[in-house]
Amino acid sequence: MTWKGMVVAAAGLVAMASTAAAQDSRVEKGQKAFAAANCRMCHSVAGAGNPKGPLDDVGSKLTAADIKQWLTDPAAMTARTKSERKPAMKLVKPLSADDLDSLVAYLTSLKKK
Repeated sequence: MTWKGMVVAAAGLVAMASTAAAQDSRVEKGQKAFAAANCRMCHSVAGAGNPKGPLDDVGSKLTAADIKQWLTDPAAMTARTKSERKPAMKLVKPLSADDLDSLVAYLTSLKKK
C-alpha cells in the first residue's frame, strides 16, 4: 500500500469511528428520552417496564421510518397494522425533533442478539 493509500485508509477509519461514536451518543440520548417520556408505562425493554408491550427486538422487526411513524402518528399505524392492543398507543409527552430522532435511533438499536 502506498503512503497516500495508508492516509486515505486511516482517514476512513477515523470517519467510521466518529460516526459510530455519534450513533452511540444518539442511542444513549434516545434511551434517556424513552425514560423521560414514560414509555415504560406501556412498553418494556430488557424486562423493565410493562411486559405487555416488549420492545426488545423492535429494531429487527420495524424500519426506522415505521418506528418514527408509530411515535408521530400512532393512530395511523394502528390502522395500518390492524393492531388490536388495548389501549391503543398514544404519546404521553410530546418530543422535540432531536429527542424523536434519538428515540428512533435507540429503538432501532434494540435487536435480540
